[in-house]
This record gives sequence, structure tokens and C-alpha cells, in this order.
Amino acid sequence: MEKMRMVKRALSVLCMAFAVMFCLETYSYAVSAKDIDAGVDVSLKTLRDIKGGGDVIDKAKGLLIFPSVFKGAIGIGGEYGEGALRIHGKTADYYSTAAASIGFQLGGQKKTIIIAFMTDDALKNFRDSAGWKIGADASVAVIALGAGTEMSSAISNKPIVAFVFGEKGLMYDLSLNGAKVTKLQR
Repeated sequence: MEKMRMVKRALSVLCMAFAVMFCLETYSYAVSAKDIDAGVDVSLKTLRDIKGGGDVIDKAKGLLIFPSVFKGAIGIGGEYGEGALRIHGKTADYYSTAAASIGFQLGGQKKTIIIAFMTDDALKNFRDSAGWKIGADASVAVIALGAGTEMSSAISNKPIVAFVFGEKGLMYDLSLNGAKVTKLQR
């Protein structure tokens, strides 16, 4: 009897997780290239407003910006967002990011992810890939700026750096490992 109740609970959690993922996927079809570009512009302004952020934007060979990545979870979680790759200030291509997770988790959040390719090789490797997985295809240094940390020292000698913003600003201690980035047709 107890085993049957656990199975029912697990199935209901799975159904809820799929419902959340379905909602996230449904959202993705409503996003136009124009909407993505508008969100990218706002996200870049947010990074530029951080001391040293303008230097990152100016020095980067390319910037992959996901203005709205939505995450939902009830035991099993999923996240999804769409964004654009900017090279020399112009949109080159559109991409999606998706990730799944399992564990004790409940709720949802929205975040912005900006990935800066600081070298030509890093940008080329990203663009030449057919589905890029963070942590497997490339190591990405997620920058968390604390008291006394300078942006220039935080990014020095790192070919790929990332910034994650929540509703209240730069988010700390986040991992992007396991997120898959896929090119979109727009």
C-alpha cells in the first residue's frame, strides 16, 4: 500500500514537472527575433552599468545573451530561454538554452545569462559546434563579484566568462554546467 502511494506521488510530481516544462516550451514559440533583440539590448545595458561591465562588452569577441531564462521545478526541474549571439554589436544568430535537474527543489525563477567569449578560438569553437553543452564542450567561468573584486581581474585569462542576473542584480554562486545551447532558426 505504501509503495503504491509512493508511485502515485512520483507520477504526480513527474506530471507537474512536465506541465512546467510544457509551459516553458509554449512560451518559447511566442518569442520573436524582435522581442529577443529588445531583451538583449536591455541585458547589455544592465551589464554595462556594472563597474567594468563596459570593458567586458568592448573586449569580448562575441556575447551570447539570454535575456529571460525561466526555471520551474517540483522535484524535477527544467529551464529554458532564448537569446542572441552578438558579434561587433550586431546579432549574428539566435540560440536557446535548456537544462534539467533532479533534487529537492520547488518553485520558479527568471534570470538573465550573458556569456562572453573573450577569445577568437572560444567563439569559433562555440559557433562550429552542433549543440554546445556547458561543462562538457567548454568550461565557463561564472563571475561573482564581491567586495573588493575588480572585473578585470575576475575575467583575466579566461576564454569564456558568464554573468547571471536575477531580479535583484548579479547572482552569486551559480553553476551553468549541464545547460545545452542550441542554434535556432529565426
